Amino acid sequence: MSDLERSIIEKLQVVPGERFSLKDRDPRDSSLFGDEKETKAATATLAKSIDALQDRLYSEGSRALLIILQGTDTSGKDGTIRSVFNSTGPLGVSVHAFGPPSRLELEHDYLWRVHAACPRRGTIGIFNRSHYEDVLIAKVRGLASKEAVEQRYEQINAFEKMLVENGTTILKFMLHISKDEQKERLQARLDDPAKHWKFNPSDLEDREHWDEYQEAYEIMLQRCSTPHAPWHVIPADRKWVRNAAIASIVKATLEDMNPQYPNVSWNPGDFTIP
Repeated sequence: MSDLERSIIEKLQVVPGERFSLKDRDPRDSSLFGDEKETKAATATLAKSIDALQDRLYSEGSRALLIILQGTDTSGKDGTIRSVFNSTGPLGVSVHAFGPPSRLELEHDYLWRVHAACPRRGTIGIFNRSHYEDVLIAKVRGLASKEAVEQRYEQINAFEKMLVENGTTILKFMLHISKDEQKERLQARLDDPAKHWKFNPSDLEDREHWDEYQEAYEIMLQRCSTPHAPWHVIPADRKWVRNAAIASIVKATLEDMNPQYPNVSWNPGDFTIP
């Protein structure tokens, strides 16, 4: 792990057990990086490194990496996936976007659909939104009782610990944007006909509950940043900073996992290709 990667993790990670406030994290912070053009080029190089490491992970076939992207509307979950994993072979990567639960999913516990979407061994799984919706929107919109939401923090921690103990490394990223930045991005969707499909009137309803969501995120981050699956708060007002930070942490994590190509039982020199 490079000194820069270590600095990024130390600055952006929510330390388990410590008091935390989103107001202490600047969504426009770019202090960890230098020139924008150089950082974008470095991010493209990181994406290629992630591809090479993912190839080793896939061939090893014994462990998995789960990446959770959580953030308000327009925070850049789709953009992160395109920018950080654009070079990664699709065979070993799965992306699951969690929307409102179906009737079948509602007939099970809230983690049932999540467990079914977790990455198989040898792969990287990316969650665009996740089980954390069940302590965010469920809390703010009153979709579950206060008692149920309160129980879910420890249930989620236990669920993630079980995944880790069975070979899945977990990276959790909260994409932190300002209310002003969200306003600009929502307006851009209205102004560009090619982006109209991205606009959802319900986004404006959620925006009316901005402060409540920020409070729900703070509680989630403090209660569910654990030693086995810590949260990282990513400054996301600047897309190039967001992409560079996440790419750096993903690459460093895969290097730390150090997947290995399996040994073969035969000698390549014994074969002649006709």
